[in-house]
Amino acid sequence: MKNLFAITFAILTSISALAQTNEETYAKALKLKTELKYKEAFPMFQALVKADSNNANYLQFASYCYSKYGYYYVVAEAEKMKYYKSAEYLAKKSIKINEASAEAHYAYAMALGRINENASSKQKIANAKLIKAQGDRAIALNPKLAGAHHILGRWHKTIAGFSAIEKAMINSFFGGVPPGGSYEDAIKSFMTAIGIEPKYMNHQYELAQTYYDMGKTVEAKLWVKKALEIVPSNDDDIKAKKDCEALLKKL
Repeated sequence: MKNLFAITFAILTSISALAQTNEETYAKALKLKTELKYKEAFPMFQALVKADSNNANYLQFASYCYSKYGYYYVVAEAEKMKYYKSAEYLAKKSIKINEASAEAHYAYAMALGRINENASSKQKIANAKLIKAQGDRAIALNPKLAGAHHILGRWHKTIAGFSAIEKAMINSFFGGVPPGGSYEDAIKSFMTAIGIEPKYMNHQYELAQTYYDMGKTVEAKLWVKKALEIVPSNDDDIKAKKDCEALLKKL
């Protein structure tokens, strides 16, 4: 009997220590993710998912980091797609566990958006409704989630920029798209994102790009210059700065 108690106590102690270790790792990983240090956060969330594949928080943030890591640190397009597909899988699993998580829906929308960057027109159109639905759900759950507003801004801008053939395909084969899909809607979404995160350069770059796509060069130049006033402090900013400089040359 004493041996049984000793074994039980040892098992419970081990489980408690493991849980504590996971939570400590999670706190560190979440801090890195919040600081936009994706390269450092990514392996931590990978390890956390391996340790507990049913933890919704681990899954949703691992999904987010898979999308970011694949985008910034993987060179080959085929390899990038593997990361984006993993991000999609993890986000969907997180949503099944906790449907009320805004972060999970945002991560799902982001993964689909990354997949669409190198997809055929048909796949882009097929995913369009799902991206919109996931972005809307994320915002309904957390209106202050700037990234979700950014995703919807890009969605509106992408749909607005579709060719006549692509729009015909949407109407013919997919029953049309949800309301929106205009440059004006894109501007509203990016403005909202900027209001929440005024120092995140990519929001301002995408707004400038939207104005450029509309042919409004004065507004585009204004916002690209505003964006360049921000001092880059992370990979997102560094990429956005390059994009801003390229856009400014066009202007």
